[in-house]
Amino acid sequence: MDVSGAVFIVTGSATGLGATVAQRLAGKGGRVVVNYTRSLAEAEATADACRELGGDAILCQADVSVDEDCRRMAQAALDQWGRIDGLVNNAATSVIVPHHDLEGLSSDDFRRVLDVNVVGAFQMARAVTPAMQQHGNGAIVNVSSGSGFSGSGSSIAYAASKAALNVMTFSLARALAPEIRVNAVCPGVMQTRWWRDGLGDGYDAFIERYAESAPLKTAGTTEAVADPIVWLLESAAHVTGETILVDAGSHLGPSPRR
Repeated sequence: MDVSGAVFIVTGSATGLGATVAQRLAGKGGRVVVNYTRSLAEAEATADACRELGGDAILCQADVSVDEDCRRMAQAALDQWGRIDGLVNNAATSVIVPHHDLEGLSSDDFRRVLDVNVVGAFQMARAVTPAMQQHGNGAIVNVSSGSGFSGSGSSIAYAASKAALNVMTFSLARALAPEIRVNAVCPGVMQTRWWRDGLGDGYDAFIERYAESAPLKTAGTTEAVADPIVWLLESAAHVTGETILVDAGSHLGPSPRR
């Protein structure tokens, strides 16, 4: 896919990984829907950055757990540019609850995590499918997590949601081929505001421990994770139904001592 002039929707793109992906696409001449729920100022800054990088951008406030919002977001892209070429399902939520604290995870929390992380991704894929099928060369990238393989992460609800997203990636890849490719990128720990806010004073020590335990001796950055996402959209013409771990090798376990 030629990114220059192509139209992309990146959900949850006001800050963090989504913002980095939007700017990477814009830097290649892409046109991007910058989606947010509450962070209007940050979304405006991301859209401005996209334009400064040579692309184009519009804002769309929408909650992906609401089907009407997903369809409205797809329509916003069509109204503005007349097509949709790529979707990055990046919007996600979680709660931080130790896995052993079963009573600490409410059913409402569990449902909200699934509604955003799984149902929202499905609804967005459904919303963009007709436009992508019309021109026959679409690509969807689901932002999952290594937690979907390991069962670790911020909560059991989060891990379960990402495992479901991985399996849904396989299902959608079969269902939407050959016109649309569907893949997932599964980051490990990333150095983002979400992690810093969630861990508070323990953030720096946690990042240090993670980096020390990973074979590549680093914790993830949004730039490091954005690169394979853009590759899957732009260059991976023969790749569909893949879940790519981008975690500095942490799923391998610690490197053996030399």
